[in-house]
Amino acid sequence: MANSFVANLFGRSPVRPLQKHFQEAAACARELTPFMEAVLRGDWVAAEASRERIVAKEQAADDMKKDVRLNLPDNLWMPVPRADLLDLLMVQDRVANTAKDVSGIVIGRKMAFPADVGEVLMKLVRRCVDAVDQAERSVNELGELFETGFRGAEVELVNELIDHLDAIEDDTDQLQAEVRAVLFVREKDLPPVDVVFMYQAIEWIGEVGDYAQRVGSRLQRLLAR
Repeated sequence: MANSFVANLFGRSPVRPLQKHFQEAAACARELTPFMEAVLRGDWVAAEASRERIVAKEQAADDMKKDVRLNLPDNLWMPVPRADLLDLLMVQDRVANTAKDVSGIVIGRKMAFPADVGEVLMKLVRRCVDAVDQAERSVNELGELFETGFRGAEVELVNELIDHLDAIEDDTDQLQAEVRAVLFVREKDLPPVDVVFMYQAIEWIGEVGDYAQRVGSRLQRLLAR
């Protein structure tokens, strides 16, 4: 309770703005599921509408990021260093940025993935979104961590959430390898330039899960202080 009192006395808690930022970033990443479903069925009207939602959510997250950076308390009484919170914020933002990048490259080239590639690709997309969801659950515990001074049973709970996040991210790595393997078999049937950009899109989709896992890693750094 002493840490909570000190935080309230000497600076505005940064927790809620950080959580709101990641809620927007996570919502942006979740939109990849309907976006890619529309792409795979060749519904470019729906894909364009989904892409617009992704862009809007990414811009909202970017605006929040700037506000948090400008207003984050900078004093010696916070239970964790300001620099670590800014690092967490930047990784959270990469989740939204990468989702936007995926939608941009896919819709810009009107990618037509073969059906067998699309099937496993959707498994990758959904598992990456699972990683984002789990990262959001972890970030949602920041308030309790801040109140307890990053001590006690809450630390154990967050560590368990992060362990599960790491396991999900391992799944995304495996699925990403599976998508590449299926695409490799089909390469000879596709225009070479299209194949290059498909591999790039697959890489960026995997990075959505990677950045979600890095959110967990930054939280663990806070716990270690």
